[in-house]
Amino acid sequence: MLRGGTSRGLFFEAADLPSDPDERDDLLLRLMGTPDPRQIDGLGGATSLTSKVAVVSPSQHPDTDVDYLFLQLGVDEALVSAKQNCGNILAGVGPFAVERGLVEAGAQETSVRIRMVNSDSTAVATFGTPGGRVEYRGDVAIAGVPGTAAAVVLAFGDTEGSTTGALLPTGNVRDRIGEVEVTCVDNGMPVVLAEAAAFGLTGYETHEQLAADEDLLRRVDEFRTRAGELMGLGDVSGSSVPKTILVAPAREGGQVCTRSFIPTTPHSSIGVLAAVTVVTGLLLPGAVGHDLTRDWPADRTSVDVEHPTGSLRVDVVVDATADPPRALRSGVVRTARLLFDGTAYPRARSCDDDAQTSS
Repeated sequence: MLRGGTSRGLFFEAADLPSDPDERDDLLLRLMGTPDPRQIDGLGGATSLTSKVAVVSPSQHPDTDVDYLFLQLGVDEALVSAKQNCGNILAGVGPFAVERGLVEAGAQETSVRIRMVNSDSTAVATFGTPGGRVEYRGDVAIAGVPGTAAAVVLAFGDTEGSTTGALLPTGNVRDRIGEVEVTCVDNGMPVVLAEAAAFGLTGYETHEQLAADEDLLRRVDEFRTRAGELMGLGDVSGSSVPKTILVAPAREGGQVCTRSFIPTTPHSSIGVLAAVTVVTGLLLPGAVGHDLTRDWPADRTSVDVEHPTGSLRVDVVVDATADPPRALRSGVVRTARLLFDGTAYPRARSCDDDAQTSS
């Protein structure tokens, strides 16, 4: 079990799990304690941020070292989804690969080339390994995580159209869903971008305020369902993508303020690849929220994305003059920490488990 960024997950070598996906998912649900809103009989933490799994194996591709399959498990719903990446859990993949001997550690620093199986895209994780051992202690602080830890630098490649096949899956920089102007973009995470004011919000509401607004959550669900169809994702009622991200002017020293939903539950922060995708969209002339970039420093490609518990700095370079626009570079600094290494005991399988679904 590792914390990666602002998420926590169970990390497995693929060889230690059943090869049949249905059997694998059944085992993971029982290990996590899903379905149960408290996940009291498993290792989950009763939130979507702590109900995640990374499956890691040696890569068969010559340009990468390991393959990383991300699985998002439901909490009170027996759901296992492979339809998205997770940039936070990604931060733990490199250290895990070294811990398990899948990649040999460097004398001072190690870079692990990772194929993100969900999107068939790549990332390089670079982190300290003094003396050939992963160093988790450090002075890097990230919002949403107490204390400090060692940096894990993530550089992404080939993330355009990670799920939809295109940076702009509708072919347009701006669309309309009902009365709401939107930009649908996918640079590592399918996102439907809208202004908070379009939902009658300031964009500065707390996580608790958003979670208590049942009418808002219902509207977000209807909105993202229509966005999913528009983005060519079909029926997304049982999927965690696309993510709905609402933007407003920054007010805590960053460049943009965000409120995001997974898929309708308010996020206490923002996902790494969601933040990358949001900034990618905002940099496109004519996109929803592009006016917020007017005062961004012209000589700096890093952007501070504010969220309910702090901010996340991402690095994004976009060629908006290309037709269609291109994402040239993206990256982020995260931290990770090994929490536990041992044997987990799944609860016994019951007849009720036959109701589980996976996607």
